[in-house]
Amino acid sequence: MEMLHYLDDPESPEVPADYSLTRAAASFDRLALQIESRFSVICKIDRRIQDSAQYGRIEVPATATICGTRIVVLVSKFSPLVMVAADNPGAFFGTDEARAEGRLDVIDLDKVEQVIAQSGYVSIPEEILTVRYDGPTLLQFHGSGEPSWWDRFFGTF
Repeated sequence: MEMLHYLDDPESPEVPADYSLTRAAASFDRLALQIESRFSVICKIDRRIQDSAQYGRIEVPATATICGTRIVVLVSKFSPLVMVAADNPGAFFGTDEARAEGRLDVIDLDKVEQVIAQSGYVSIPEEILTVRYDGPTLLQFHGSGEPSWWDRFFGTF
């Protein structure tokens, strides 16, 4: 939570003040290549996420995982934030629940988490991102209920 509060600058609600599209693209591409290398597979990659605090999405196909569930890695424009989900964000209440239900193997999760750390990113558990947003930024929230930290760093504007 400390990191989320630290990165939450109300003067820069859509991207960090020091944001560089060139740096973000290069870092994201390195991460995607490393994930593909670790799983020996071509991942589905989306770099064209519009009107969002999310820079991109990397999907490890289900056929490349032990449990047969795809792994989704979401990269925020607010570096170094990354989130990992089994199947899709919100499909499980975090990777622990997916592992407990036999849908995510610890070996696959460790592969992804190691690449994330080696690439200079920090993986924020989905459970933390679902906590109600209590920061200073005035969010243009488009969901129902209360905005969460997910909305702040991965959601749409």
